[in-house]
Amino acid sequence: MRMHLTGVAAVFLLLAGIGAAAAEDVVIAPEQDTVIREYVKKQPLASVKVPGVELNVGTALPDTVELHEVPNVKYRYAVIDNRTVLVDPGTRKIVKVND
Repeated sequence: MRMHLTGVAAVFLLLAGIGAAAAEDVVIAPEQDTVIREYVKKQPLASVKVPGVELNVGTALPDTVELHEVPNVKYRYAVIDNRTVLVDPGTRKIVKVND
């Protein structure tokens, strides 16, 4: 019985961790994504290199990376390694990576 309860507790903790991670996911409405993509296309930036930084959701960008505003959108963007990344300006964490 004790082994069974330990297994159930482990599964519960695993599921709780997955739920917490999912709560941090950023959902960008399709309309807002279209506005962002069109703006970025009209305002091209030179791509920059940021050694040692992987372009993944959740990765924080160093202060040396300049973030650019998209009007009426809370997120900022940068072009790194020819990929556009959307960044939360408060945390500087990547919320979306576009090719």
